[in-house]
Amino acid sequence: MADPSSYRPRPGEIPDSPGVYRFRDEHRRVIYVGKAKSLRQRLANYFQDLASLHPRTRTMVTTAASVEWTVVSTEVEALQLEYSWIKEYDPRFNVKYRDDKSYPYLAVTMNEEFPRVQVMRGHKKKGVRYFGPYGHAWAIRDTVDLLLRVFPVRTCSAGVFKNAARTGRPCLLGYIGKCSAPCVERISPDDHRDLADEFCDFMAGRTGTYLRRLERQMAEAADEMEYERAARLRDDIGALKKAMEKSAVVLADATDADLIAVAEDELEAAVQIFHVRGGRVRGQRGWVTDKVEEITTGALVEHALQQLYGEETGDAVPKEVLVPALPDPVEPVQQWLTERRGSGVSLRIPQRGDKKALMETVQRNAQQALVLHKTKRASDLTTRSRALEEIADALDLDSAPLRIECYDISHLQGDDVVASMVVFEDGLARKSEYRRFQIKGFAGQDDVRSMHEVITRRFRRYLAEKEKTGEWADGEDGADGTEAGGGEQLTDGPALKDDDGRPKRFAYPPQLVVVDGGQPQVAAAQRALDELGIDDIAVCGLAKRLEEVWLPREDDPVVLPRTSEGLYLLQRVRDEAHRFAITYQRAKRAKRFRSSPLDDVPGLGETRRQALIKHFGSVKKLRSATIDQICEVPGIGRKTAETVAVALARATPAAPAVNTATGEIIDDEDGAPETTADAPGEPVTAGTPDERRGQER
Repeated sequence: MADPSSYRPRPGEIPDSPGVYRFRDEHRRVIYVGKAKSLRQRLANYFQDLASLHPRTRTMVTTAASVEWTVVSTEVEALQLEYSWIKEYDPRFNVKYRDDKSYPYLAVTMNEEFPRVQVMRGHKKKGVRYFGPYGHAWAIRDTVDLLLRVFPVRTCSAGVFKNAARTGRPCLLGYIGKCSAPCVERISPDDHRDLADEFCDFMAGRTGTYLRRLERQMAEAADEMEYERAARLRDDIGALKKAMEKSAVVLADATDADLIAVAEDELEAAVQIFHVRGGRVRGQRGWVTDKVEEITTGALVEHALQQLYGEETGDAVPKEVLVPALPDPVEPVQQWLTERRGSGVSLRIPQRGDKKALMETVQRNAQQALVLHKTKRASDLTTRSRALEEIADALDLDSAPLRIECYDISHLQGDDVVASMVVFEDGLARKSEYRRFQIKGFAGQDDVRSMHEVITRRFRRYLAEKEKTGEWADGEDGADGTEAGGGEQLTDGPALKDDDGRPKRFAYPPQLVVVDGGQPQVAAAQRALDELGIDDIAVCGLAKRLEEVWLPREDDPVVLPRTSEGLYLLQRVRDEAHRFAITYQRAKRAKRFRSSPLDDVPGLGETRRQALIKHFGSVKKLRSATIDQICEVPGIGRKTAETVAVALARATPAAPAVNTATGEIIDDEDGAPETTADAPGEPVTAGTPDERRGQER
């Protein structure tokens, strides 16, 4: 725990001007970003007597090891820079509302030749019009199903669209009148785009125009005794009215506004937002956040506005934003919103009438959201805290291990030996910091030696990160054969500079290292740390058979009760490391089995490889062909044919797969082992499923 006086700036160093400041920890990670009208006055508040600070502010300043600042010209610039840095650095002590990427939107892809109506989640894309968010995807589908009767816009995927265009037959929606079938040219691209524009106008709240037009057309059809057409128009009007009933009128003056309400206690705050367009509630969303420092309701509203409109422009920012409390000062925030919209935005507190009544409804929703969140989270937080405390007590640690790293080795009978590293922080998986290793120091099966190599490489990189001042070189893998992986994805790239504040590869040490295994693996991990001179990281191992916890230099294991939350957390960490390792090992094995001698032929691309296989039927038959026969394949010249023949002659034919249970030789005519139907790329292995799992480590 750092003493704030050790890094407090000297008097007169801090300028008395607007700016943005950053607190960093001992590992140079940015842990807090803030803005101020006067940097001198604002930063002075953090260096008071610790007893007078808010508990979480006190935790932040004692975690930090340095503070730095950037001067800007205006408070609006400070607001923009603060938002950018919070998005970039993801500081742990900032007020961060849980992301709403899971909320579904009704999207119209106006950036395509034939716009498509669909449900979308995640980041918003340029050229796509969004409506919502909605609470459930089925609510969007119900609305779209009603509107397609009047606005038969395309809803099919690109694959279905291309297949219909190729066959000349539309999908079912085209036959029942819920799609204008642009795939078979029943409607021109311009007319279909006009139809999509009308759909968007209706969803944006301009409903009266279309209803009046349809009612007029229905009356004209009835006067002309076209009763079938009049009946269809009547049904269309009914469908539109039914869709409109799903969002009742809440403001009579066709207002476009967002209403934001906040419910809070000493530790947490819940935010609810109602999106009102054309006087109707078109969407709702909510966030919950931890209150890191003593913060006012106005400041919570300001952070909510940043999250809500930080990446929005134009009409996505409404003319009117109603809030329970105004930020202090309000002028920079209002100016920022106006710049993002491109026209004036009113930011105010509703005082009377329908808007105040609706704000009370939004406030009740926020209160209910906070109560529900605290009910769900209470047991979760308590359980995780108890688990970490039990681990600390069982392993005789000085404090609870807030960061745990677990390592596992995986192979198939000594082949494709790999390792995994998973990270848990505060008892929760942090998948962006998972890592995968290829064992390159030796060949064969030796879990103890593999564990020593992996621990050595990981913490050698940690020590290097502490000392270096440059960047790691780009490459397919890390300098030591390490691959980064978040979830199941490989994410290569250079490590980040020391001064950018973001977590780097291996730059942040754990308090506890867990290895999947017993006494030998634990001893290997501890020996690797000792060789590197690291003595402040605890090590333990979890053996699968009896779920015993092994410690270095101890002859007897630590046995945690079966009902222990600490044991359950260690099991989850160990099982996640095993899952991550075996997934990587299977992917490498599948890639190896799918390889072909033709892959290594220089100058032979995928198209000509496929042409060769299609012409001869298999690699086996291609290997026995003459150069003249290979030249008969379109696109293959004599020089290429000679190169192919030489490469196949040098390559050793793969041995046929053998089913050891029956003795049957499995030959698929191309020298590749047969694969199962439900696990493409996995080799057929004899024995029962349990026996096959036993061969995989």
